[in-house]
Amino acid sequence: MTDSTLDQALEVLQNAMDRVVRTQYDGITSAARLAADALAAGGVLQAFGTGHSRAFAMELTGRAGGLIPTNQLSVKDLVMFGDADPAEVLDPMCERDPGLAPRILAHHRVRPEDLFLIASNSGINGTVVEMARVARANGNKIVAVTSLSHSAAMASRHPSGERLHDLADVVIDNCGVPGDAAYPLPGGGAIVATSTMTTVLVAQLITAETCAELMARGIDPPVYRSNNIEGGDAHNAALLASYRDRVRAMEP
Repeated sequence: MTDSTLDQALEVLQNAMDRVVRTQYDGITSAARLAADALAAGGVLQAFGTGHSRAFAMELTGRAGGLIPTNQLSVKDLVMFGDADPAEVLDPMCERDPGLAPRILAHHRVRPEDLFLIASNSGINGTVVEMARVARANGNKIVAVTSLSHSAAMASRHPSGERLHDLADVVIDNCGVPGDAAYPLPGGGAIVATSTMTTVLVAQLITAETCAELMARGIDPPVYRSNNIEGGDAHNAALLASYRDRVRAMEP
């Protein structure tokens, strides 16, 4: 990259994050209220994404400053907790298969009071759409983080024809362009995908507002401390014990 390209790439990323903050405030606060409702009722937050949208689920789950009662749902669970062949989940096209969603959920303890937070830039692939359909059928509330412009430009890959945002109680637009990469190259194609940075931003803002909502209700937010500071391990273990196998351990 030349210096001017670097400056322009930074501008693309900053503009994307600014648009999310400017336009999605109401959605983020609504998502936080649902999260606080779930936690106050003894539920956990079920976070899911495929592809690079896994960054959203990872940002919510198992990290310093994050909410302890957050469980990551993942395609890799089929191998780690089940008997699937690794080759199946290493196929990048597997996220298009609606049948993966119930198989993933079979390895987790989900209750009706849990809140699903599902990220998908396109919002069209079979696994994320089916995850939302199953959650909705089971009575769970759903927060979707997606690119509405991308979803509008593409046909759903789910047999129902539905997209992720069609099924959600709260929709947060990541304000990305169709195809995600937002800086066009002179010879064609584009670089500087924005969805990872904007969804991670959304994850942190939801967490912050959820904690504020819990405190307003007189509830001490159950937040992770870093395992790399004195007392962090003991603090986290004590709070995690309350959720037993409802919050799966993550790999390091």
